[in-house]
Amino acid sequence: MSWLLIILAGLLEIVWATGLKYADSLLTWTGVVIIIIISFVMMIRAFKEIPVTIGYTVFVGIGAIGTFIVGVFLGEPVSFGQIIFLALLLIGVIGMKATSDKNESETEGGKQ
Repeated sequence: MSWLLIILAGLLEIVWATGLKYADSLLTWTGVVIIIIISFVMMIRAFKEIPVTIGYTVFVGIGAIGTFIVGVFLGEPVSFGQIIFLALLLIGVIGMKATSDKNESETEGGKQ
């Protein structure tokens, strides 16, 4: 459940980060702030069960990768170098998540 909260919070980060560029009225700014609050509340709740270091890395990675992709679809410029580093970031986020499952099970086994 906690990983689902991190993923959803990361997806909301894509929305609010993109919204920052387009917010131009009190209504749109209010919407962005509400989405930020919801995103952070979800992230904070997830941190009750998963390590902050891993959870925050995944959260930020989802937001960064997703915001980049949305920006490309909205017509922002992109270079080959940016795509290479985006792929490295994606590999890092996947690696952090993959290795966290092993660390958590090892930690739980050691406590018993």
